[in-house]
Amino acid sequence: MASREGIVRIVSRRRSAHSERTATSGRAPMKVVKVLLILVALLAALVVVGGLMLSPKFAVTRTITIAAAPDKVYPLIADPRAWKQWSVWTQRDPAMTIDYSGAASGAGAVWAWKSKSQGDGRMTFTAAEPPARLGYELFFPDFGTTSTGEFRLQAQGGSTQVTWSMNGDMGRNPIYRWMGLFMDKMVGPDFDSGLAQLKTAAEKP
Repeated sequence: MASREGIVRIVSRRRSAHSERTATSGRAPMKVVKVLLILVALLAALVVVGGLMLSPKFAVTRTITIAAAPDKVYPLIADPRAWKQWSVWTQRDPAMTIDYSGAASGAGAVWAWKSKSQGDGRMTFTAAEPPARLGYELFFPDFGTTSTGEFRLQAQGGSTQVTWSMNGDMGRNPIYRWMGLFMDKMVGPDFDSGLAQLKTAAEKP
């Protein structure tokens, strides 16, 4: 039969082995957490450094040909109230509140909107050369950024080629610069849809 001292030594060794396994299993999850934290930190650094290396400027341009004279197309652009007929931005939120001020159309016309889904913004028409050009400034208070844009209308026989362009500067914020990198893909489809609906509105008899 085993002596009492022998039994005590066996029990002690088993307890020691169990303690070592428990300590080892406890260290493993901590190592995983540390690795994950390091990866997150590296990813955040990559986003920040990469963003600062990107150009802050962006540009979006789209063109369409409308079977109508510039004199018929231009008023639909120069009058802020007429944008409801073709702008996808206003159509996406019927509950959008819009405030018009300044001139009725052309240079000096201002319209500001508030929308839960589309955000808040203000557009000011800054330059007008009827029926060939309309320039504007677009301000988004949520981002604190201002973009400039214009519409150029060129007569082509009985039709009009309309070019809608927008340019902006995303500043030093690296996240905003990443947004600027994809601005053409984000805003371009809205320009395409808006111009298509402008074409429909202008070509009505």
